[in-house]
Amino acid sequence: MQDPKEIKALLNLLDDPDEGIYDHVSKKLIDCGPVVIPVLERAWEDFSYGVLFQNRIEEIVHQIQFEHVQSLLKKWVSGDKRNLLEAVYIVCRYQYPDFDEAKFNSFFELLKRDVWLEINDDLTALEKVRVINRVIFGIHGFSANTTNYHAPQNSYLNEVLESKKGSPLTLSIIYMIVCEMLEVPVYGVNLPRHFILGYVDAFSDDNKKILFYINPFSKGTVLSKRDVTHFLSQLKLETKSKYYATCTNKSIIARLLNNLIYSYTKASNNIKVEELSVLLDILKSK
Repeated sequence: MQDPKEIKALLNLLDDPDEGIYDHVSKKLIDCGPVVIPVLERAWEDFSYGVLFQNRIEEIVHQIQFEHVQSLLKKWVSGDKRNLLEAVYIVCRYQYPDFDEAKFNSFFELLKRDVWLEINDDLTALEKVRVINRVIFGIHGFSANTTNYHAPQNSYLNEVLESKKGSPLTLSIIYMIVCEMLEVPVYGVNLPRHFILGYVDAFSDDNKKILFYINPFSKGTVLSKRDVTHFLSQLKLETKSKYYATCTNKSIIARLLNNLIYSYTKASNNIKVEELSVLLDILKSK
């Protein structure tokens, strides 16, 4: 339903004190999907309608945007490729529905170019990592956000790309995306309490054999398997094989959502906790 006259008629009923009428009207508008948002936003700017009308507009716009995010995530989960950056952008759209995706794509192209200018196939794996570290952490100045470690902004990639400060997971995501663009075999490792990366031996028959580990939260420090074992022992955790292996993009997005749920739980924002739990359930459903 996108008839302008019908939408206008529905808008005229939005400030009706009868909750039953409001429920019916809001459902009709939500069913229109994202295309109706510009109309709702223009109506919100008309102050003659009153505060109740504006509050209800905000609720409807948010619900439309949230359902759109759910739809995008369901499509991503059911797809074959499950591109990491695409899913990270979907998570960004939960909080920032209008963020400029093209702007951040351009920034990743810049990161890729800067690394590409210094990297070549004659370099060893360690030498390639040194180049990537120099570009991401040296030239572009990305670093660990130790001051506001649990802030939600640490889990929204657009915020991290703007501030140049991130969590172990978001810094690792940036690192992985650049490596993927340059076909450097670096993948996520879902270590408890601290996400790291693994550099896979591209010439091994076992395409999951990890040569060494990388910690983007400490500006790309290279770690050995022994270092990972020591970290686990400090946490008094069992040394399970999955802690040393690469993980899927789906598990990375699940961890990203769990980080956000934890952040908003600490902030007592129950609405966001409930909504992000819905998104997490979508990942678990497939």
